[in-house]
Amino acid sequence: MCGIVGLFLKDKTLEPKLGAMLSDMLVIMTDRGPDSAGIAIYGAPSHGRAKITVQSAKPAVDFAGLEALLKPVDASVTVELKSTHAVIETDATQSAAVRNLLAEQRPDVRVMGSGDSVEIYKEVGLPKDVVARFGIREMGGTHGIGHTRMATESAVTTLGAHPFSTGADQCLVHNGSLSNHNNLRRELVREGMTFETQNDSEVAAAYLTAEMAKGKDLGQALTSALDDLDGFFTFVVGTKSGFGVVRDPIACKPAVMAETDQYIAFGSEYRALVNLPGIEDARVWEPEPATVYFWDHEKAA
Repeated sequence: MCGIVGLFLKDKTLEPKLGAMLSDMLVIMTDRGPDSAGIAIYGAPSHGRAKITVQSAKPAVDFAGLEALLKPVDASVTVELKSTHAVIETDATQSAAVRNLLAEQRPDVRVMGSGDSVEIYKEVGLPKDVVARFGIREMGGTHGIGHTRMATESAVTTLGAHPFSTGADQCLVHNGSLSNHNNLRRELVREGMTFETQNDSEVAAAYLTAEMAKGKDLGQALTSALDDLDGFFTFVVGTKSGFGVVRDPIACKPAVMAETDQYIAFGSEYRALVNLPGIEDARVWEPEPATVYFWDHEKAA
């Protein structure tokens, strides 16, 4: 039993409040998963720049002198420290070189996510503590997803927390368990995917990344997942401009959605949505089994 939330904003005036709104939604879901929590926030893309969110169990050691270490690769690089995480911003053309140098010189640092706009923060602990630790309430953006975990498939660790990100500006949160993740993992490894954990949810994220690498959009990738993934799952997925939801054909994991002129919201339970503006006038529904729900800022434009 885990708690997942998601918020996709249509109204730009709400963007400065995204972090606060998503934080409140996640904290309400605390009793669905007290082990660990995480949030992905999609901010405005920095044209020509890339963000790399990293984590360390020893930030005082691993983050010391980090900006100076990376300057020879990109003189414009910046590093913003946030507790056990740091956000590295670099020229997009140097992103791979920065990641290679990190792997070589700071091998204990782990990449939580990267891309033009996404920042991912996750740690062991309660949602209220994770939210406060990283200043999530003060963050703005266009959309985001969150998760509070009750571990069933793997150990309680930072890397085992959600969201899982296996591609640029892509991440996934999951309630449920997959039965064919080991076979699927082997297939994805043969295709060149790499994994940080043994968590079945990371396999789901990697599957979607691999499908989108073939030219599919998020909606098409989620449709393929209904044929290729076995088990119980409710996924909420984010991309640079997109937001998607899908449940397995049995749909035994709870889910509710709401839509107004200002936003589309997802929660494991309705109580996650009750404090959203205008919720009393929202169209509220339970997402259908084996049905893909998909929105994209770029396509809406």
